[in-house]
Amino acid sequence: MAATFTREYQGLQIPEDGTYALDRGHTTIEFVGRHLMITKVRGRFTDFDGTIVIGQSPEQSSVEVTIDTASVDTSDEKRDGHLRSADFLDVENYPTMTFRSTRVDVNRDGTAKVTGDLTVRDVTRPVTLDVEFDGAQADPWGGQRLGLSAHTEIDREDWGLTWNVALETGGVLVGKKIRLELNVEAVKQ
Repeated sequence: MAATFTREYQGLQIPEDGTYALDRGHTTIEFVGRHLMITKVRGRFTDFDGTIVIGQSPEQSSVEVTIDTASVDTSDEKRDGHLRSADFLDVENYPTMTFRSTRVDVNRDGTAKVTGDLTVRDVTRPVTLDVEFDGAQADPWGGQRLGLSAHTEIDREDWGLTWNVALETGGVLVGKKIRLELNVEAVKQ
């Protein structure tokens, strides 16, 4: 039986304290946006680095992630090129975006709210992620891993991503609201 690497904190199972690095092969950073007001388009970023520090208490924990904006992938080369352009991410001038946590609040049910600063195109705004601890486990190579999932919704225009086209029938081509979804596996360092 594989060992788990959790501990009890105020009646909750939480990961062992320490520093964990994101495992890019087992982590997804995805987004969902509306197209033509009728469908959802999903995309992801494939190149990123990040660190999660689990504190003695969950409230002492922190997260820092840097994403390569050129790694955006929606499975459509034309759309990806447009997202990389100055209309959206402007990867030539802003090659990365970052998230740095500023606060962690743990709920009684074990979920957490992680608030931090999201910087896109040199615009920094606070966001709060709803986070679930999915478990901790030993891997076959002697490492310790933890799993987390998180999500939030943002208004892309808050970061200056305002490009759009009005539709003749009303509405716009690209929705303002973007759902961010993260499924994270991280390895203890």
